[in-house]
Amino acid sequence: MASIAVMPPHTMLNKVPEVTLIFWIIKMMSTTVGETGADYLIFNLGYGLTVTSAIMGVLLAGALAWQMGLRRYLPEPYWLAVVLVSIFGTLVTDNLTDQFGVPLAVSTGAFSILLIAMFAIWHRTEGTLSIEAIDTPRREAFYWAAILITFALGTAAGDWVGEGLGLGYAPSAILFGALIAITAVARFVLKANPVTTFWIAYVLTRPLGASCGDLLAQTTDHGGLGLGTTYTSIIFLLVIVGLVAYLRVVQPKDVAGPRP
Repeated sequence: MASIAVMPPHTMLNKVPEVTLIFWIIKMMSTTVGETGADYLIFNLGYGLTVTSAIMGVLLAGALAWQMGLRRYLPEPYWLAVVLVSIFGTLVTDNLTDQFGVPLAVSTGAFSILLIAMFAIWHRTEGTLSIEAIDTPRREAFYWAAILITFALGTAAGDWVGEGLGLGYAPSAILFGALIAITAVARFVLKANPVTTFWIAYVLTRPLGASCGDLLAQTTDHGGLGLGTTYTSIIFLLVIVGLVAYLRVVQPKDVAGPRP
């Protein structure tokens, strides 16, 4: 009879999924939902910025408690946390801009410095920033803190370029898409550091997704296609749910145990 491997108490497997094309598709779509979802709650449902921020903060805390309470990666809690972090990160920047009058250029610079400081502390404490080593509670705490900052930074940078500098949604999407393509070339052609290029791409997918979301949702008078935040959010959420279901059914190795 074959033996069944049992994890020792307090042992964690890597809590982050394998970085594949599906990973990047879901991540980018979650950033779009973060942009349109926040707008839907604030304006369409009329909750306002403060109430929406409070609600999403509570939901995010619950999702992170679920995710960090597990000892292995599971698609549903992980991607739920990412979507909620995306929405909350958007709200952090929106609060700074709308409630406190912080210019987008200033918040972009401040979040950039904060992210660099977070990476420095994380690396000094753990000796690595690799997402293939998110296998202790402390490393996972660093990971989610960095993720939240990247979403807030991406929101500020995307809004600054698209609205503050007047570039527009479509040109902004092209710009950030081109920067991601350059990062991919640096990684796979020039063999640049995989950890560095991963985090650069992770930051850039936020303004790319936000620009795409605004392009779809905003009215034609504001440079968008007029699809609306409701339909844009629903479409992207359905795609995310479908891809997460795919990961659960077709890629059980990501759920059942460590990678080869």
